[in-house]
Amino acid sequence: MDQESLESALADLNLPAIRYFSSIGSTNDEAWRWADAGGPHCALVIADEQTAGRGRLNRRWVTTAGSGLAFSLALLPPLLAPQLVQRLNGLAALAICNTLQTKYTLPAQIKWPNDILVNQRKLAGVLVETRWVGEKLKAAVIGIGINIAPESINPVNLPPEGLNFPATCIEDAFGQPVDRLELLSASLQEFFIWLPQLSSQNFIDEWEARLAYHDQWVELFVERTAQSSPWETAPPPMQVGKVIGLTPDGSLKLLTRSGELVLAQVGEIHLRPSFSDKPSLSPD
Repeated sequence: MDQESLESALADLNLPAIRYFSSIGSTNDEAWRWADAGGPHCALVIADEQTAGRGRLNRRWVTTAGSGLAFSLALLPPLLAPQLVQRLNGLAALAICNTLQTKYTLPAQIKWPNDILVNQRKLAGVLVETRWVGEKLKAAVIGIGINIAPESINPVNLPPEGLNFPATCIEDAFGQPVDRLELLSASLQEFFIWLPQLSSQNFIDEWEARLAYHDQWVELFVERTAQSSPWETAPPPMQVGKVIGLTPDGSLKLLTRSGELVLAQVGEIHLRPSFSDKPSLSPD
C-alpha cells in the first residue's frame, strides 16, 4: 500500500483528497488536523501502521503494518447536517457489514453502537468524533479499524475480559487471503451509497436489519474505562431488555420484562447478550 496504489484503487470514488502514511499515531488525529487547516469534506486519511489509534472510552487501538485497515474520513457542514451526526456510527458500520456480506459472504452484524461482529467475534470497530462551537457543528471525523490478517489481532486490541467479545479477522473467517485495497474500495463505495440516504427511514431500516441480537434479550452495562484495573469486577447490568429496534437518532430501543420501553443512547454503555435468556451462548 502506498499513495500511488491508493489513488489508483480509489479513482472511481472521486475522493477530494487522500493522505497516506506508512506509519502514524492516529488517523483520526490527522483528519482533525487536516480539517482544522481547511481540508475538504470527505477527505480520507489512511495508514499502513497505526500506533496510537483509539476506540471508545479512549481505549488504544493498534494496527500492525500490512495486517489491517485504519482510516478516517472528515465530514463537514453544510454537507453534513448537524441533526444527523448520531447516525454516523450506523453509516460506517452498515457500509462495512454490507461489504463483508456481499464480497466475502460473511454474516456480519452490528453490535450497537459501533462494533462489527462475525460469528459472535469482533472484526471491526467505528469511532465517531464531533466538534461543536456552541450549537454549530464544526466537523465530524469517522475512524474505522478492520482486522484483516491474523497479525492484526494483538494484545493491545484484545478487549477487556468479562464484557466484550473475542477478536477475529476477515482472513480467518473467510478462509482466504484478502486484498486490502479491494476491501477499502468496496467499503467506501458502500459508505458513499448510503451517505446521501442518511436522513431517510430506509437507512434506519437497513441499520436495524443488521443489528446483532434483534428481538433477543441483552444486558446493558456502564463500560469500564481504559484505565480500569484488569482485576476490577464487572459491574452488574444497569438494564436488561429485548432489542426491538432503533429511534430516528440511532438510540437503541429495548423492551423490558415489565413491558417498559427503554432508550439507550450512545455513550459509556456496553451491550452483551443476556446469558440467562440465551443459555446456548457462553460468556466471553
